[in-house]
Amino acid sequence: MSTKSLGSRVCVTGASGYLASWLIKQLLLSGYHVVGTVRDLGKQKKVEHLWKLEGAKERLQLVQADLMEENSFDNAIMGCKGVFHIASPVLKHISDPKLEVVEPAVQGTLNVLHSCRKNPALVRVVLTSSSSTIRVREDLDPNIPLDESSWSSLELCEKLQAWYPMSKTQAERAAWEYCKENGIHLVTVLPSFIIGPSLPPDLCSTASDVLGLLKGETEKFQWHGRMGYVHIDDVALCHILLFENEASHGRYLCSSTVMDNDDLVALLATRYPSLPIPKRFQKLDRPHYDLNIGKLSSLGFKFKSVEEMFDDCIASLVEQGHLKFK
Repeated sequence: MSTKSLGSRVCVTGASGYLASWLIKQLLLSGYHVVGTVRDLGKQKKVEHLWKLEGAKERLQLVQADLMEENSFDNAIMGCKGVFHIASPVLKHISDPKLEVVEPAVQGTLNVLHSCRKNPALVRVVLTSSSSTIRVREDLDPNIPLDESSWSSLELCEKLQAWYPMSKTQAERAAWEYCKENGIHLVTVLPSFIIGPSLPPDLCSTASDVLGLLKGETEKFQWHGRMGYVHIDDVALCHILLFENEASHGRYLCSSTVMDNDDLVALLATRYPSLPIPKRFQKLDRPHYDLNIGKLSSLGFKFKSVEEMFDDCIASLVEQGHLKFK
């Protein structure tokens, strides 16, 4: 248990989600008092897994809050020393991406930060951004790994109809501007593609994509071409480290390994020969890039391997009944 966490009250937005659930697990294990926000407290099945976590009965509180409602996070955030903003708007059927994906991501982030500004106890906000906010660029140099100084091109995002990178980029930029104007200490985490065990019973889109790949599907993974991968546990622990480290500042790339699709499936097929993992993907004209994780590594942070993250992910899929193999 961290001595820095004793008695500390922190808020995690989007508590029932894939990453937020795992972060809450690690925060409780570290001795924190956690206030988690959910859109609807009436949906008990979505939060049952949280109450099973060690320390939940003693130190977890769930509060209803909606990203699109101004002031709705006031009660959850007031009195908290730290806020981990992970929640993203939940969208299923999209007809106007800019209106339904980009704008809610920006406004939702600003609504959370409005509530943060009202809290005199606040020490730091840790915002979950994405490595997609740095790598959608036309001027990628394959010989120079991307670092936190890079920003994705909004023009290129629009041209490619890459609405997720656009929403994450605009939301993070808006957060930096707001926090600078209002004296809020902000740190952002830029994870690559998160792999690992899932606590919620319903799989998120990333876990569903991995499940599809393990069952022989290529459609959803096809567009990756080349992608960074990181264990969900590393992402959660990175959030906590950056909250606790007084010297943390700015943006932090959080990624273990960058791999081409074909290299990834070759590794997985060798490790899990009984699964119908695709042999290869259609070649895409995607730029080669690597990620410079020196900033986070300089804090002594060490990442788990690709083998570990997929082993843990597959074990979780089997345990939850989503995957069967000999």
